[in-house]
Amino acid sequence: MFASLLVANRGEIALRVIRAARAAGLRTVAVYSDADRGAPHVTAADDAARLGPAPATESYLSIHAILAAARATGADAVHPGYGFLSESAELARACEEAGLVWVGPPSAVVARMGRKDAAREAAEAAGVDVLPAITDDDDGRLASRALAEVGLPVMVKAAAGGGGKGMRVVTDAGALPGALAAAHREAVAAFGDGTLLVERYVPRGRHVEVQVLADSHGHVLHLGERDCSVQRRHQKVVEESPAPTISTDLRARVCDAAVRLSREIGYVGAGTVEFLVAGEGTGAEAYFLEMNTRLQVEHPVTEAVTGLDLVALQLSVAQGAPLPLTQADVNVRGHAIEARVYAEDADFLPQAGRASAVRWPAGARVDAGLVAGQEVGTWYDPLLGKVIAHGPTREAARLRLVAALDDTAILGLTTNAGMLRRLLASEAFARSELDTGWLDEHPRAFPPGPADVALCAAAWVLGTTAADDVTHPFGAGDGWRSGGPPGAVLVDLNHGGVRHRLRVDRAARRVERVRDEVAGPFSVVVGRSVTAPREDRQAIEVRLEVGGAWQRATVLAGDLGMPGHVPGVGSGVAVAHHGEAYRFTVHDPLTTATAAPVDGVVSAPMPGQVRAVSVVPDERVAAGQVLGVLEAMKMEMPLIAPHAGTVESVDTAVGDQVEPGQTLFTVAREEP
Repeated sequence: MFASLLVANRGEIALRVIRAARAAGLRTVAVYSDADRGAPHVTAADDAARLGPAPATESYLSIHAILAAARATGADAVHPGYGFLSESAELARACEEAGLVWVGPPSAVVARMGRKDAAREAAEAAGVDVLPAITDDDDGRLASRALAEVGLPVMVKAAAGGGGKGMRVVTDAGALPGALAAAHREAVAAFGDGTLLVERYVPRGRHVEVQVLADSHGHVLHLGERDCSVQRRHQKVVEESPAPTISTDLRARVCDAAVRLSREIGYVGAGTVEFLVAGEGTGAEAYFLEMNTRLQVEHPVTEAVTGLDLVALQLSVAQGAPLPLTQADVNVRGHAIEARVYAEDADFLPQAGRASAVRWPAGARVDAGLVAGQEVGTWYDPLLGKVIAHGPTREAARLRLVAALDDTAILGLTTNAGMLRRLLASEAFARSELDTGWLDEHPRAFPPGPADVALCAAAWVLGTTAADDVTHPFGAGDGWRSGGPPGAVLVDLNHGGVRHRLRVDRAARRVERVRDEVAGPFSVVVGRSVTAPREDRQAIEVRLEVGGAWQRATVLAGDLGMPGHVPGVGSGVAVAHHGEAYRFTVHDPLTTATAAPVDGVVSAPMPGQVRAVSVVPDERVAAGQVLGVLEAMKMEMPLIAPHAGTVESVDTAVGDQVEPGQTLFTVAREEP
């Protein structure tokens, strides 16, 4: 039994565990790094302890710091959440030896199933199908053996971990050595272990996983399956339950296999057995991938369809109680879909910044750790929160989730919320056509639509403010008054390199585009303020009637701190519409002109740390040659020579923290 729970994690999962623990009557303890000193999970707990500096290796990945925090705060149990040390056998063992209750399976089980190679052996012992693979060899022999014994295509994996870290798909023999080297580096950085597994890759496969639950009295049951096939860079983006494309027979087979494997290894607690489904219909086969000995990010969809609280059950099992239900008591009702909101751009690259305004939807479950005014850095995973919708059918759940993402607004920080909304609204998702490689093969399949609604919302807020304030940049004293109806104001905004002129007529409640080829009236109604994270910034909710349909947008006007903006109020405006964030700048020909890209300059595509520099000045390079490697949130991005030539300058060094757009290399083009 325990009365005080330390949550060895951060962000939305720490908040989720704290809520469940408090409902169970437990005292809660949060931990934090210097980067998270004022984070929501810290203030939500009853007590909190500092782990160390911002780098995860010195804070959230420090077993010594976590144990010290437990001792200092009087905690007698540890919940690891997911990520970080959640599948660390060393931490589980250290907790056991220190007399702390580990909310998870025994450390020996964590150690065995935390390694993909050992987990494969356990699956085979339980009679669960696995894919051909090899491991436990030096990189040179691994490459030759993989080609001879497994055959292309292959998936290179970090044997010691998951979460998409240290994973590469290889379809060409010449690319295998480089993929092994990159996967090895990522594995060492993420898990401290560079051992690799090379496994047969199944194109067009679907990722189906089974939620299992077991107690210390020998009871094991499953809570149905989830489909997590919508992924980018081998990391999940959208998850749902039940899986929409598998047959009743295959569903029974994977659920039975998951329970068999859990019994084979003596599992205790909540866990997930993951399978790769190859083929369609009745001819489909499922192969064991790995077991996650922890709570999954996507556990809310299982909670939605079963009505069970997985964290509450974890805590109960950890206290030694038997499971309060049998397999016959588990009923799946309806359908649930979860969308993960990440701080990332359209190319799925991690982003950083300050969230100036945040509105999560009211019509869906939200597990989030992001609030207005919060700074998001590059130290940790870019997951900001999850939006979950449940309905009687898959289509009902899908439409509810689309509506919820319409109601999501995050400004000041680049996120994938708009892309998620468009993906979920697509025919491809509605027809369940997306497999594990689909997004990587179609990275720009769901581009933003026209910015008309956001543009008019921005103009309305700026224009109506100008009508009340003669000192405003659009006020009477600066010549921006139009020759139209009294009180009408002309507003010029730049977006995407295009200048837009709009007339705002507050009396008629209209916004008209007067410079673009497409011109039309928009009726506008201003709603309530959404949030005001700073005194000089006010997020306004605006409703617009466009073509007879009402739209809602969230507008944040002010000096947004972006390059090229005119200083002062009104220099920029950010608008959230249908989850997408748009940024506009006030047109000023003296300050908004942008220079053409410099030929041969290789700049940082994302904020992060330079992990490798492979060239020196005056070195000749080929087009496509790797000049260096940038890492952010444990993801590596190679920096590529744009053309053949000579390295003119190297403007960075290993260990540098860089910002998006910062020049790192310059390559002078090779003369013909």
